Order: sequence, then C-alpha cells, then structure tokens
Amino acid sequence: MASKAIETYRSGAEIFHGDAECKKKIIGLLEELSLPKGLFPMEDIEEFGYNRAAGFVWITQKKSKNHTFKKIKRQVSYATEVTTFVEPHKMKKMAGVKTKELLLWLSVVEMYFETPSSEKLTFKTGTGLSDSFEASAFELEK
Repeated sequence: MASKAIETYRSGAEIFHGDAECKKKIIGLLEELSLPKGLFPMEDIEEFGYNRAAGFVWITQKKSKNHTFKKIKRQVSYATEVTTFVEPHKMKKMAGVKTKELLLWLSVVEMYFETPSSEKLTFKTGTGLSDSFEASAFELEK
C-alpha cells in the first residue's frame, strides 16, 4: 500500500518494478546526483519511482532491512517504504531511514555534501543532530 506522498507524486513519475531493474535505476540516479552508489543497500525492491519535476523519489521493498556499513560500523534501517526529495549532492525530507546511535534509532531526515567537492557526507537526524562520514564508506559493497 503506497503512502499518500507517493500517490501525490505518482502522476508524471518514472516508475520501475522488480528488484534488478530498480537497483539499476537507483544506482543511476545516485550517480546523476553525485552521491555514493551504495546508499540504498535494499533487497527485494518492488518499486522505484522518480518524479523529476518535483524531485521526489520513492523505493518500496517487501520487508524492512537492516544494514551495517562496515567501514564506519553504523547500522541503518530501511523501512518497507523510503521517500525523499533529491537535488544534486543532497537528499532532504527523508522518511523510512533510521540510524542506530548507542541504543536509540533516530530518523535520518537529510543527507548532503557541504560542497560538491567535499569527501564527507553529512547525515542529519530528526532531532537536529548531524554527523559526517567519508563518502567512500557508502560505495557499493562487493
């Protein structure tokens, strides 16, 4: 069941189905935005949509997925539905992505490079806290 946000932006969006096709399109979009290609290590993706006019992106997967980015030893949780608004070097108004800080899961609401040439990707949580990591930590894992 798609959320109201997805339904709002579905008209005029490029929509893809199936895990392999969606992963390919997600990686292509991340490259286009100059963001690390491994930011969404999701599995069993059912749908990926991108409304270019609004900059709205959604990804739906069969079940939520936890992933540990090994280089920075950070655990991230991806809900069955992830949405965000995108622009070059940035994702904002994110929903469906959480990071574990000590014992708490905090919603990630934004990720961005301070400057296009920056090597550090900054993640901002809903509590206003932010942390920066080497972008290389989020490249595709072999």
